[in-house]
Parts: sequence; structure tokens; C-alpha cells
Amino acid sequence: MAEVTEGGHHFDLKKLSFVGVIVSLGIVFGDIGTSPLYVMKAIVNARKDGATMPFDEYIEGALSCIIWTLTLQTTLKYVIIALRADNKGEGGILALYSLVKKLKKKWLYVVAIIGASTLVADSVITPSLTVMSAIEGLKIYNPETPVVLITLVILFVIFVVQQFGTASIGKFFGPIMVTWFLVLGVSGSMHIFDHIEIIRAFNPMYAYNLITHSSSAIVIMGAVFLCTTGAEALYSDLGHCGAKNIRISWIFVKIMLILNYLGQGSWLLDNYQQVHNGVNPFFGIMPEWAVLPSVILATAAAIIASQAVITGSFTMFSEAMSISFWPNQHIEYPSGIKGQMYIPRINWGLMAFCFVVVIFFQKSERMEAAYGLTITITMLMTTILLLFWLSRTRVNKIFIIGFAIVYLFLESGFFYANVIKFVDGGWLTMVLGGFIAVCMYAWYNGRLIKANFIQYVKIDKYISILKDMKLDETIPKYATNLAYLSRAKRNDEVESKIIYSIIKKQPKRADHYFILSIVNQEDPYTFKYTVDEILPGTVYKINFLLGFKVDRRINDYFNMVLRDLMADGTIPSRSSHPSLRSHNIPPDLKYVIIDNTYINDILLTVKQKITLNIYNFVKYIGSDDFKAWGVSSHNVEVESAPITELTVYDNKIEQSGYFRHNS
Repeated sequence: MAEVTEGGHHFDLKKLSFVGVIVSLGIVFGDIGTSPLYVMKAIVNARKDGATMPFDEYIEGALSCIIWTLTLQTTLKYVIIALRADNKGEGGILALYSLVKKLKKKWLYVVAIIGASTLVADSVITPSLTVMSAIEGLKIYNPETPVVLITLVILFVIFVVQQFGTASIGKFFGPIMVTWFLVLGVSGSMHIFDHIEIIRAFNPMYAYNLITHSSSAIVIMGAVFLCTTGAEALYSDLGHCGAKNIRISWIFVKIMLILNYLGQGSWLLDNYQQVHNGVNPFFGIMPEWAVLPSVILATAAAIIASQAVITGSFTMFSEAMSISFWPNQHIEYPSGIKGQMYIPRINWGLMAFCFVVVIFFQKSERMEAAYGLTITITMLMTTILLLFWLSRTRVNKIFIIGFAIVYLFLESGFFYANVIKFVDGGWLTMVLGGFIAVCMYAWYNGRLIKANFIQYVKIDKYISILKDMKLDETIPKYATNLAYLSRAKRNDEVESKIIYSIIKKQPKRADHYFILSIVNQEDPYTFKYTVDEILPGTVYKINFLLGFKVDRRINDYFNMVLRDLMADGTIPSRSSHPSLRSHNIPPDLKYVIIDNTYINDILLTVKQKITLNIYNFVKYIGSDDFKAWGVSSHNVEVESAPITELTVYDNKIEQSGYFRHNS
């Protein structure tokens, strides 16, 4: 349960409270809250020269599209409907997939992979675009401002500080974002009365007229879509703040956003040409004395939005690891707070891609072409999963059909509006999203392919051998407590490679053998274990029942289990060696991790070979197993073993003779 401490009091952020609303403003709405920095500029740039529609009708139609996009897409789909699809309080596309994966629709994992991978691509473009848009405001003072360099420096600082955690500065995020939204509302309100007729944009007919009569309607809708790109992140942050706090804070956020958009629209009616001279309407509506403070505040808001997106990526990848979409990676917890994590390789990978995006595009207006395309795909995938969730919860079929028609049509339209920007830069994020999707697909299916070849054996068949080995002092004692990680689903089975390691590869005599198994649970925070004593006093099967939001620090958890077993007398609490036992030294522990290295190519199809080749590449992205499990390398032995001992030959070699040489 997400909690914060203030003045010695604990606040449950998932319950409606003033603190919860403030924290929600700081965590949830950074992405969508910084969209006024670039949306209206993109809309103006989308208007073709020589357009026949009068400019005032064009702006009013665009504003109407924004208002109704925020209403249908963000408010109705995400705030009202999607937030109900929570997995024990957790949200996001992978949490949604966990709710529907029990349905007999095996292909749904592909939907989840596509949605998750494109969300990662969006996590690259969001920090780049928001920070650059904020810094470009300095060009009002100095047209020669080195925007790219300053953006790179700020992004570098953002990614570097991730390893230290944000607990100390996170408490300022809420108040800063409250100030940001108030500035949005006030600055917009100052200009609405310059052209009060701008409020006609609330009439959806103006949106309809723009879409049906403008020659550049498709391009305009691609720009309009930028106003709602943070909606998916809003759903992903459900677990941090809770649905009630998000819904209440959204009322305030939406009002401030609309006021700002209306104010920018009203200002544009008199200052259209200034946009072509490089003036961002967002900063144009500010009094001259307020531009520099606004740039500073916008930069702070952009940093907070970037921070939320980056930490959201860490959460998503940790969830992907738990459902076998991504290889295990080393996770750190710098803040010491549940749910706040840091994944070094993901952090530096995102930073590298952000640098590529900034250096490649140079200007935020060019970056807008890449923004939106991948997130439309994520939203479409979320819609598909929501349809299955709605059917599973037995919602009225008429509502489900209506939901499908509205959102599949709406989001397909937004996708088409964005896909035409593919050659203008959209290809970059699609390549990144495609790369992540291929990696996830290969990892998921590569594990299934390997699982099909892994041989499982009944432990009972080897009980007598293990009994005799324990008493055979001619075999050097390998360890007092020896642990293996197993993926066998049955308690009476184990992989043949583990038996191969214990008996064949190098006989490993131990006092106690522990077979450790992780059983993934749908409840995000399940944190339990079970013990099955297979051979009394010798062989134990330990099942860790872990939710997808619980860290996979098996070493720490197994140490807890050992302490429990020692406390109840199941295993000795002191070393078996007399000299050490007399000094109350605890027994030694050794882990053996087995790397599956070989499958006979004859057994594989062409598709399986390709999948496993990509799988082996993705494997290098992950951490070594002992690091991912939080195990120190000093007590881990990594072995290689054939994935199967089954040998297939097309032809059996024939013996042509037998020769004996006499000495």
C-alpha cells in the first residue's frame, strides 16, 4: 500500500485525502499536464498555407477537438472506465493483461507485448519533447540559446539522479505541479475575454466542421491527439495514488488545461504570425515579465513529467520480468520505499535513446512528428484488453459493443492521423517500440520453446541415491545447504538438469538440498512461501508465492525461510563442522545456477531457431541470474548443462571392424 509520512503521520495514498490529491498531481499528471507546451503550436503548424477555412473557425474547431478528446479519451475511457480495471489496486496495460490472461485467448499476450513496448517508446520521446519545449522558451530572450545542449544536460542530470532515489525531492513534486496548473489556468483566463466567442469551442459541432471541411483534417487530428498522450500514464500510475484521488484531481487538472488552451486560442486570433516567427503560444500568452519565471516553472514541470515517465518504465519492466516478457535484471531500491525502484540498465538505455532523439530532431516541432504514433498503438491495445475485461465482468453487451465502436473508431482515426507522420520522424519511435516488442516476443516464446524440451523427472526415483550420497564420505562435501532454482510446476518433480548437476556432472554431497521455485501470483503484492519436505531431513521444495509487484530477491527471502526452519528445529542453526559449531557459526550455503546451453538443431523448426537466436541476444540485456536474484557471487556456482539429453540422428554410424593390438 502506497504511503507517505508527514509530520509523524502516515497517509494511505489510495484513500481519498487532501494529501493523496496533492501527491496525485505530482505523480500522475506530469505528462498530460505539460501538453500545453506544444499542442497549440503543433496545431498551428498543421494548417496548410492557402487553407480556405477562416482562421478563427480553424482555431475554434481545433479547440473543440481538444475539449472533446480530453472528455472522451481521457475522462470517459481512462478516468471513469479503465481505472475500474485494477488488479488489486494496480493499473497499466500489464496489470490489465493479468486480469484477462486466464481467458482462453492465447493471442492476448501479443496485444499486451505490443502495448507495453510502444509505451516504452513513448517513455523516450516524452522527456525529450517536454524538456526541449520548455527550454525553447528562452529563445524569446536570446534566439541563439543552445537549446539542444541545455536539453541534453538536463536529461543527463535527470537520469543520473535516478540511482540516488527521489524520496528527498519527491515531496516537492505535488506543490510544484499545483503551482504549474494554477499558472496554466490563470494565464489562459487572462486572454479568454480578448475573444469571448472562443468558448463556442465547447460545442462539438465546431470539431465536426473542422474534421469534415478542413483540407488538412488528418494532420490536425495528429496534432490534437498530443493533448491526451498522458492518459495511458495516468492509468499506469493507479497503484501509486488510487482511483479516487486521481479522479478528484483530474477535475482540477482538466479545468486548468482547458482554460489554458482557450487562452492560447484567443491569443492566436490576434498573433497568428508570431508562431511562424518562432514564438510558442504557451509563452506568448505570458506577460513579458513572467516569461523567464514561466520557463523555469515549465522546466521544473517537464522534469517532474520526465521523472514520472522514467519511474513508470521501471515499474513496467519489473512487471514484464515477473510475467516472462523480459529477462531478469538487477533492481535497486535507493529510496527504501516500497514500489520505488531503479533498474540501472533500463535507466542508461532510456537516457541513450533520449540523447539520440534530441540530437536527431534538434527542434521540438520536428519531434512532434514522432510523438503520438506509438502511444496510439498502446491505447488501441488497451482498448482491446478492456473489451475482454468488460466481457469478463459481465457488463451489458450493448455497452461493450458501443464502447468498441466508439473507441476502436476514434483511436484508429488517431492512429491514421499519426501514421502519416511516419516518414517525418515517427519511424524512429516505431523502430524502438518494434525492437522492444521483438525482444519481448522472443523472450516469452523462447522460454516456452526451452520449456518444451526440458525434461522433468520424479524426485522419488532419486531419493535412495541422495540418501546414500549423504552418507558417502568418499565424496567431498560440497556444501551444508545446497540450493537450486526450479521451474517445475509439480512439487514431486524437478528438472533432469538438476539431477544431472547433483549426481553426474560432479557429485555434490550436502546435508540439505533445497529446490527453490517462484510461483507468480495475480495479486500484485502476494508475499508468501510454502515448504514441502520430500526426503525428511534432506530434500525440501520451497515455493515462493510472489505477486508481480514484489521484487524477486530470492536470496533475501530464502534466508528468511532458513531462519524459520532453524527456529522450529527442522534444520540445524549451527555448522555441521565441530570446530565451527562450538563457536555458533551458522551453516554454509551454496547456490548452483544451471545455464541451459544446447538444443539439437534437428529438433527445431526454422521459426524456433530464429526465436531462440533472438532469445539468446535478449539474454545479454538481462543481468546474471545471481545478480537478478540478489545473490552475492561469492556463494554461487554457475554451471552449463544440456537442455535435453535426447539425441536425434538421421543415420546411425556403422561399425566396420574391431581391431585388437597385442603387445
